[in-house]
Amino acid sequence: MAKGFCIVFVVMMHSTLGVEDAAERTGFMGYVVAFARPFRMPDFFLISGLFLARVIDRDWRTYLDRKVVHFLYFYVIWFTIQFAFKAPGMAADEGWGALPGLYLLGYIEPFGTLWFIYLLPIFFVVTKLTRRVPIWVMLPIAAALEMMTIETGWIVIDEFAERFVFFYVGYVFAPQVFALAGRAQNAPLAGIAGLLAWGLLNGFLVFAGYAMLPGVSLALGLIGAAAVVTLCALLARSGAFGWLEYAGRNSIVVYLAFFLPMAITRVVLLKTGIIEDIGVVSLIVTAAGVVTPLIFHALVRNTPLKFLFERPERFKIERRPDGAALQPAE
Repeated sequence: MAKGFCIVFVVMMHSTLGVEDAAERTGFMGYVVAFARPFRMPDFFLISGLFLARVIDRDWRTYLDRKVVHFLYFYVIWFTIQFAFKAPGMAADEGWGALPGLYLLGYIEPFGTLWFIYLLPIFFVVTKLTRRVPIWVMLPIAAALEMMTIETGWIVIDEFAERFVFFYVGYVFAPQVFALAGRAQNAPLAGIAGLLAWGLLNGFLVFAGYAMLPGVSLALGLIGAAAVVTLCALLARSGAFGWLEYAGRNSIVVYLAFFLPMAITRVVLLKTGIIEDIGVVSLIVTAAGVVTPLIFHALVRNTPLKFLFERPERFKIERRPDGAALQPAE
């Protein structure tokens, strides 16, 4: 559920900013996106590190297949798809002769919205290589990188410095995170009270302009991730948010494929002008970006197009016995 919550907010950010930029106006969804900025990606990375302890001691061949080659496969497929859609616009700006170089650059500098699955394997490898380094050494280094606000202009370097601490915290403090979820479910009123207090603090620091200050952004990212875990534990207890759980189980499907339905819906709504409220337009574009990939995934699951979301056996370095299930995007 927390993964589902995060992917909805990631799509919401891209959708809302895209709509507001194209319309040259802001809407109420812009405030939601601003409120979520301190915790949106920190929570995504923290959750990605939660189950790493179960697999980090596996042999390198298995580990690289599951945690590097797996994501590399989907990056190549979806980077190529995105590049094909954006190529005419890039050719108009740079010329058709520049396209091969721009395509190759995408393997060094992550392309568009795909930087998350480009960076995640790097986190997996760095964490395995440093797993014998004491926490009291690694954690201050990771925290210092985040607080230094490194801006080299290269996405991999800048995002690694800003995000690795949250992934590492998810890895080393996974038992405490699960315990927090359990406490929230056992004492829901206390969980709700904590969420209200966090919401007021986060909102004040965001809209007062303090949220991105060194140290403050780190604290808000960690506290916000804990708040999302608490909220989703309470939602899971209610049993009424199965759709969010489904989105979370298929979060990488949404992440890979949301760009096209998002862009098409944005263009149609803004060109036709059938809805004037920019906030409502942003909300509809967000819904299209989340729901359409899930529908498309369900439609192609048992067709030759399933390679878009399931890695074929021939692209694995860890071979499975005959008849074993394909490894889905996850």
